[in-house]
Amino acid sequence: MSNPPFGFGFPDPDKRPDDESSGAGGPSGSGADPFQQLGQMLSQLGQMLSQAGSSSGPVNYDLAKQIALQRLGSEGQLGFAAGDRTGEGAVRDSARLAELWLDEATILPTGASVTAAWTARDWIEKTLPTWQRLCDPVAKQVSSAWMQALPEEAKQAAGPLLSMVGQMGGMAFGSQLGNALAGLASEVLTSTDIGLPLGPESTSALLPKNIEKFTEGLERPASEVLVFLAAREAAHQRLFAHVPWLRQRLLATVEEFASGITVDTSALEQLAGQIDPANPASIEQVMSSGLLEPQTTPEQKAALGRLETLLALVEGWVDVVVAEATGDRLPGAEALRETLRRRRATGGPAEQTFATLVGLELRPRRMRSASALWKLVGDRHGMKSRDTLWSHPDLMPTAEDLDDPIGFAERLGDTGALGEGIDPIAELERTERAEGDSGTVDKDKDDGGKEGETDEDGGEGAAGREPGDA
Repeated sequence: MSNPPFGFGFPDPDKRPDDESSGAGGPSGSGADPFQQLGQMLSQLGQMLSQAGSSSGPVNYDLAKQIALQRLGSEGQLGFAAGDRTGEGAVRDSARLAELWLDEATILPTGASVTAAWTARDWIEKTLPTWQRLCDPVAKQVSSAWMQALPEEAKQAAGPLLSMVGQMGGMAFGSQLGNALAGLASEVLTSTDIGLPLGPESTSALLPKNIEKFTEGLERPASEVLVFLAAREAAHQRLFAHVPWLRQRLLATVEEFASGITVDTSALEQLAGQIDPANPASIEQVMSSGLLEPQTTPEQKAALGRLETLLALVEGWVDVVVAEATGDRLPGAEALRETLRRRRATGGPAEQTFATLVGLELRPRRMRSASALWKLVGDRHGMKSRDTLWSHPDLMPTAEDLDDPIGFAERLGDTGALGEGIDPIAELERTERAEGDSGTVDKDKDDGGKEGETDEDGGEGAAGREPGDA
C-alpha cells in the first residue's frame, strides 16, 4: 500500500488542500516562503495544544473540524459564482430531471427526499458523523495495540504520562483527519463522490462551486455537467436507500479491518530505550518513526478485498444505470462518463481517502470490470433481474465473478428464475457448496478468504468471497 494507514505518520502542515494526493505525512512545500511555513506550523501546533483534553476519544474530532475549516478559509463558504442567485434552483431542477430519467433505467425508486446545494464547509459538517464511525475503529485499535504492546518497564516509567500520550494520539489523528477532510472538501462533487454514504440519509447533495471548477476545460455546457452529476448522485441515493444491508456492510467491513490491527512487539522493545517519559517529543518521534506501523494479517487483506469489490460493484452499477439514463439525452454523456473514470484512475478523492484511512486504493480496473458485469447482466436478463441481485448480499457477484462476467451471467440463466427474480435459496446453496469445496465450515462468519491470495488487480484474499461478508 502506498500510504500509511490512518493514524501513522504526522500530517504535513505545509500541504495545501489541493496537494492531498499522498495521504498523511511526507515532505512538501519546496520553494514556499519559510516564514510562512513556520507560521503555519506554529498555528497548527497552537490549535493542537489548545484542544488538549477537549476530547477523550481516539480521534479529536473538534480539532479535525477546526483544522479542516481553517484550511478551507473563505473559499469553503462559496457555493455559487458571485451574484448567481439561481444556482440552488439549478441544482434542484437538475436533480428532478435526473430522477425522471433514472425511473426508466432502474427498478429502484427515488431514494432522496431532500436535494441540497452544499458548500465545502457544509460537506465537512454534514459528513463528519459518518467519518467518526469510519475512523474510530481504526484509530482506537491503533492506539490500544501499541499501548498494550508497550513493555511493562516503559509503562511503569511513563506512569501518569500514558494518559497524556493518549491525548497526543487523539490530537495527531484529529490533525491528520482535518487535513484530509480539507483536501477532500475542495474536490468532491457530490455527497457520494467517494462511493460511501457519507451524508444524512435521504439527502441528495451537490457542491456547485467544486462542480464549477470541475467543468472548466471540459468544453461541455455547465447545465449538462450538472444534470449528469445529479444523475450519479441520485443513482447512489437510490441504491443506499433501497438496499438496506449495503450501508451497514460497507461500514462494518472497515470495522472488521480495524479489529485485526496488531503491532510488532519486537519493534516496541527496540524503541523502549528511546522513550524518555519526561520528554513528550521522544514519544512523538517513536510514533512517527514508522517502526510502529501495524502488521497486515490475512484476515485484514481479505476484508480490504471485500471492501474493494463491494465499492467497485456500487460504482459499476451507478456507471451503467446513469449511462442508460442519460446516454440518449445528453450529447456529452459518454465523454463525461470517461472523464470521471479517468479522474478516479489518476488519484481522485476516493483513492486518497481510503489509502489514508485503511490502506485501500479503489482500483479503476475493478470498477470497469464491475461496470462490464452489470451491463452484461442487464443486456442478457433485463433491468429487473440485474437490480434484483441487490436484494440480498449472498446474491451479489464476487471478486471471482468480476474476472469472469460471462460465466456469472450464464449461471444466472441456469437458475431458471430470472423471469420472477433471482431464487435466493438456489444462490445460497451455490454459495454453501463453494464454501464447502474450499474447506470453509463456518457458514455464519466469513473466515476472511484464502491466505495470501491476490487477484490480478490487487484485491487480496477476496476470490470466491461475497463482497459484503463481514
